[in-house]
Amino acid sequence: MANVLIHATVTLDGYMADPDDGVDWMFDVDAGDEDTALVNRVVGEIGAVVGGANRARTVEDGEEPYGGLPGVPVYLMTHEAQEPVVKDGVKYTFVVDDIAGAVDMAMADAGDKTVSLLGGKISRQCLQRGLVDEIQLHVVPILLGAGISLFEGLNQRINLELVENASFGNGGVHLRYRVLR
Repeated sequence: MANVLIHATVTLDGYMADPDDGVDWMFDVDAGDEDTALVNRVVGEIGAVVGGANRARTVEDGEEPYGGLPGVPVYLMTHEAQEPVVKDGVKYTFVVDDIAGAVDMAMADAGDKTVSLLGGKISRQCLQRGLVDEIQLHVVPILLGAGISLFEGLNQRINLELVENASFGNGGVHLRYRVLR
C-alpha cells in the first residue's frame, strides 16, 4: 500500500514560496552531491503526485511537478472540471473538490511506492483529514521574512516522530518525520 508523503523544500523560517508564489530562491542554494542523491532517492520513491492546479494549469507550458522527472500519474485539485492532459506520457487528472478521492486514486496508481503531496493547501487539507503518513522537508539556509507558509492555517496539533535526518556541506538540513496517529 502506498505511503502518503508531504514533500517540500522550505526556508529556515518555514516558507515554501515568496509572497508572489515564487520559488527562484531555491536555485540560490548550492546543492552538494549528497544533497542531490538524497533528493533523487525521495523522488525515485514517488509513484503518483497530488497537488494544486493553480500553477499546474499550465502543464502544457512546462509547469510540471518535479519538472516531469518521476513520469508518474499526477492528480491536480481544482474547483472547475477540466479534461485530463497527457504530456510526455504523463497523465494529469484534474479532480474537483475531492482531496480524499484524489489521494485514493493516487494511492491506487502508486502501488507500493509513495504518493507525494505538493503545496501548502493540499498538505494541510490532507493532514487535517488524517491522510498523511510522512513529511519530508528539505530546509535551506535562507530567511525570506515573508511568503507562503507550508503549515500556516493548519490549526491543529499533529505529533511527529523523526525517522531520518541529514545535513551536508551547504548548510541545509533534510528531515523526514512519521505522522503519529
